[in-house]
Amino acid sequence: MAKNKFSKEWVMQHINDPFVKLAQQKGYRARAAFKLTEILDAEKLLRKGNVVVDLGSTPGSWSQVARERLVGKEGVIDGRILAMDILPMEPIAGVEFIQGDFTEDEVLEQMNKTLEGCPVDLVMSDMAPNLSGVGSADSARIQHICDLALEFSLLHLKPEGALIVKAFHGSGFSQIVESFKRHFKRVVELKPKASRPRSSETFLIAKGLKRQ
Repeated sequence: MAKNKFSKEWVMQHINDPFVKLAQQKGYRARAAFKLTEILDAEKLLRKGNVVVDLGSTPGSWSQVARERLVGKEGVIDGRILAMDILPMEPIAGVEFIQGDFTEDEVLEQMNKTLEGCPVDLVMSDMAPNLSGVGSADSARIQHICDLALEFSLLHLKPEGALIVKAFHGSGFSQIVESFKRHFKRVVELKPKASRPRSSETFLIAKGLKRQ
């Protein structure tokens, strides 16, 4: 009964969420689009001609925002957007999509062929694990996903490139921040207005690779 009540409360909150309504009005696939918009504006990221990789892209709202930023004259994308996810994603005009696990060599090889070896300006990841409610297990899963995005970025980013990842405050968060600071000149924490107040999610924006 309590679980059912909780589900009903969540549904009502979702229906009445102003960002959900705004996303529907603007044709975004998820309210997360507004989180990325705020991050890009705050850190002055993503300009025409950029190469963008969207890790864990489904349903595609972040790729939609990236496309808006890169569309030039006559609706043609000035730059490249490559989206990847284990789950299928409905097509977005001008966005290249690879379905698969980016940690697997076969998928990475496919990505390299698609990008033709072109270095990346921005890697963005809105990925989050399925949380169990067990603190230690969840923090390990969150850290693992952030580490995967970091490792990917170290291989593919331009020296002046940037990485955006979703993390969560709690056990292990400071370790994630420290690992990012070891590799990037600037690391910023940001909780966008579209992020629900009760959520512990915080986005890390890392810019400028340090020479190793």
